[in-house]
Amino acid sequence: MTTQIIGTKKSSDYRRCIRFCRERQISFQERDHREKPLSPTELEKVARDCGGYAALIDEESAVYRKRGLAWMEYDPREELLEDPTLLRVPIVRSDRGAAVVPDETMLRVLLL
Repeated sequence: MTTQIIGTKKSSDYRRCIRFCRERQISFQERDHREKPLSPTELEKVARDCGGYAALIDEESAVYRKRGLAWMEYDPREELLEDPTLLRVPIVRSDRGAAVVPDETMLRVLLL
């Protein structure tokens, strides 16, 4: 499996992950989660590796606040499938697993 970095180019963490790969000449595939959202199967695999669907929701995003998710009960899986902008990004996927907003240590474990 080719390493995937999922997120948006505006994110500094996304650019940091890309820079990490380029500096170490690791081949990777960039993917904007707004243009090409994760399929239900991909979302399930990422959630399994990252600690569940609730860990994938960005509780500090404007979309989260606008929809009022902090004050209601909801199914994280359904919300993520309905609105992929709720994802915490970047998500790095490789043969060794996946991580959400990985630090350099986690990137080393996943990619080296």
